[in-house]
Amino acid sequence: MSKPTELGSLKLGSYILLPVTDTPSGEPCKIVEYDTSKPGKHGAAKARIVGVGIFDNQKRPHVGPVSMQVHVPLINKRSGQVISITDNTIQIMDSETFETIDVSTINGEIKDKIENGQNIEYWIVMDRTKIMRIRS
Repeated sequence: MSKPTELGSLKLGSYILLPVTDTPSGEPCKIVEYDTSKPGKHGAAKARIVGVGIFDNQKRPHVGPVSMQVHVPLINKRSGQVISITDNTIQIMDSETFETIDVSTINGEIKDKIENGQNIEYWIVMDRTKIMRIRS
C-alpha cells in the first residue's frame, strides 16, 4: 500500500517507491541523497534523489520535476518476539495480535545477534516483512 505525494515534499530519510511509475509498484527505498535545482529560464525546478532499497540495499537514482506525483510506501512498524530460528527463516509472534509470522529478510547487522525469546521490531512494507532491530 502506498499514498501519492509530490516529489518536492520529500526530504532526506523519507521513503519512496523506485523506479517511479504511474502505478504504485517498485521497490520501497529510503532516500539517502536529495538535491534540488532552481527553476530555470525554460523549466521547472528539478529534484535529484538516490534511494537505497529497504529489502535489497540497491541504490536507485531518480530525477524529476518537484511537482511530479510519486508514491510513498506505507510502513507498518510492529514489535514481536522471536519464537524459533531455522536456517533461513525466523518465526515471530506479534506482541499485540499474538499471530505468528515467518520472516526470511533480516537487517544484515543484527543477523548473527538474534536469539530465541528476544523482542524485535519488524516492518511490513508492500506486503513484505523485514526484521529491522532488536529491542532491549
